[in-house]
Amino acid sequence: MNTLPNSGALQHRPAGHGADMKLLGVYLNDHLAGATAGTARAARLARTSRGSALGRALGPVAAEIAQDRAALISIMRDLGVPLRRYKVCAGWTGEKVGRLKPNGRLVRRSPLGDVLDLEALRLGIEGKAAGWQTLRRLSATDERLDPARLDTLLDRARRQQDTVEEWRVRRAEETLCATAG
Repeated sequence: MNTLPNSGALQHRPAGHGADMKLLGVYLNDHLAGATAGTARAARLARTSRGSALGRALGPVAAEIAQDRAALISIMRDLGVPLRRYKVCAGWTGEKVGRLKPNGRLVRRSPLGDVLDLEALRLGIEGKAAGWQTLRRLSATDERLDPARLDTLLDRARRQQDTVEEWRVRRAEETLCATAG
């Protein structure tokens, strides 16, 4: 019995597998593009904050985000989903282009940079958590998906959200209150 809502999209699946593999391939490659951007964003933020309390908090999160991207690639392999390099490149390029926004500064980084990076990182982690949750639900009908592994990834994403949100709030208050006067 399929307990997924709107399970009509799952009708065209091979026996023994819980998802439409063509759609799942698109879905996972889109998540891989986001994971590529998120990994680059997290690494850059941890690097630019190195030596500070923010850097000490984000260093482990950035490392976990890179591990999560590798886990996604491994899951895609387990499912027989081919990696679409153009989507990986699009994620990487999108992260780089996102840095080119006007920030009110010509040479230096804007004080809002950390706040905006933390907000983008938070959104990326929320998207990743949603992806893990979707795969976790699909694991009920697809034996290639390991529920325990997905539970671990989901728990880790929630911890990452907590850390990033704590620092986002802190940086927003410091930056906006300090500059408001």
